[in-house]
Amino acid sequence: MPADFQSRQEAFRAGLQQAMGAPIWVLFAGMIGFGAMANTLGFNVWLATLTSLLVFALPGQVVLLEMLSTGAAPLTAGLAVTLTSSRFLTMVVTLFPQLDAKDRNRGLYARVQLLAMTAWAVSMREFPHMAPKYRLPYFTGLGLPCWLIAVPGTALGYLLAGQVPMAVTLALVFINPLFFLLTFTDVRPWLYRGAIVGGGLVCPFFYAWDRDSSLLMSGLVAGTAAYLVDRLWRQRAGGAS
Repeated sequence: MPADFQSRQEAFRAGLQQAMGAPIWVLFAGMIGFGAMANTLGFNVWLATLTSLLVFALPGQVVLLEMLSTGAAPLTAGLAVTLTSSRFLTMVVTLFPQLDAKDRNRGLYARVQLLAMTAWAVSMREFPHMAPKYRLPYFTGLGLPCWLIAVPGTALGYLLAGQVPMAVTLALVFINPLFFLLTFTDVRPWLYRGAIVGGGLVCPFFYAWDRDSSLLMSGLVAGTAAYLVDRLWRQRAGGAS
């Protein structure tokens, strides 16, 4: 990604160009899977597409429909979705402080709707290569088409339900997290790669112990371990110099 943008418009177009590659198609595939799942669970197409437009968080959308389909109270479902989407807090506090000081204003309340795993991962990878004043327009160009494609992707998946095997539907839903992981393996700091590999190694043990909390515990343990090892390594490197 070029670091020498000549204008904010050029940075916005670069974000659009980046989105039109793998990010938008990965998200589109995931939303197709979600739409098909919503049809299978007996929800109408309007509710399914509305969640993609307003929630725009695939894991949270899946949790919401699954809990409602089992008769869970709306308050309980809402709390579950809130916990599932708590990852956005860390995304916001790691991504938005990298923006230019002039762009950190109330307008971010609107743009935060564009934040998703894909847009966050790509932005975290590309932001260091561009001046701060170009980061917000780049992020907007990257996130906007991904958000807009969510509704037609959900509607298409809903209409295709019954023609797509359940195994394929579930695979489509998990394409987006997989792309997220692969994006972070391209980031140079070994910390991210170590956390991903560590999570994959410990997850089977936590799943055997308690499958409901296995994902959370795997991420907590592997991420904390990678952070501590990285911090210790930096301290030793600093002392040696």
